[in-house]
Amino acid sequence: MRPRRLASPLALFLLLASASLSADALVGAAPDQRFADRVAMVLIRRPGEAGFCSALVLDARTVLTAAHCLRPVRDMAVHYRDASGAPIVVPVEATLAHPQYRPDAIRDRVESVDVALVRTARPLDDRFVGATLASDEGPSVGDPVILTGFGATREGDWKSGGALRAVTLAVRAPASTVLVWAADPNGRPAGACSGDSGAPIWSADGKTAVAIAAWAQAPNGRGCGGLTQGPRLAPLKDWIDGARRTLSTAIDRQ
Repeated sequence: MRPRRLASPLALFLLLASASLSADALVGAAPDQRFADRVAMVLIRRPGEAGFCSALVLDARTVLTAAHCLRPVRDMAVHYRDASGAPIVVPVEATLAHPQYRPDAIRDRVESVDVALVRTARPLDDRFVGATLASDEGPSVGDPVILTGFGATREGDWKSGGALRAVTLAVRAPASTVLVWAADPNGRPAGACSGDSGAPIWSADGKTAVAIAAWAQAPNGRGCGGLTQGPRLAPLKDWIDGARRTLSTAIDRQ
C-alpha cells in the first residue's frame, strides 16, 4: 500500500478533489457515511513522492494509522472535507509509532506492530467523535467485519480513491490473537488497496473498531482486493492510551 509518485503537493490536492467524485474506493466497496465521523485521511509526502493513508479518529487531536505511513511531521497532514465539501487540511504536531514496529519486517520475516498515533496541531471539526476500540478477543474466523477507507479501486490507480467507502469481509484463517486476516467470503475481489493503510476494520454492527489494515494482496499475489491483514486493537489498548497521554503531555510541556 505504497504512495504513488506525484509532481507536487498541489497535485495531491487536485487528485483528492477529483477522487471524491469517483465511483469506487477500496476494492469492491460502496459509499457508507456511517463512519464519516470516525475516519480521516492522512496526507504524506517526501521528495518526488506523495500519497495518503486512512486513519481512525481517537479524539479531537489524535488519529490512529499504520506506522509505515509516518513521515517527518512537516511532511504530513490530516485531511477531510467540511459540511460544504471544502477540503480541510490540519497540520500534524507529533507522531509516535509502536516500539515494536519494524519497517523491514516483511523482508526480514520478523514480528512487527504496524500502528502509530498522529497528533494534530489543532482540533478536528466538531463532527468527529472518538471511535470505540474493541476490548475482547473477537471477531473469530468466519465472523463478518467491515473495512472502511479512502483507498484505490486498483493497485496504483490513485484517482479511483479519495472517497470514504466500506466493504463487508469475513475473518479467515489463520486464527490469531494479534492479527485479523479478512477476505470476501465468496471469493470475489474485495478488500484494502493503496491508500487504505490505517483503514479501520469494524465489528459487524459498525460500532467497534477491532483492527486497522496494514497489508493487502491480490487473490493471486501482489496487488489489492484478495486478502487484508492488520493488527487487532484490543491487545494494543494499553499502549494506545499511554501513547495518547505521552503525546499530549510532551506537547503541553513545550
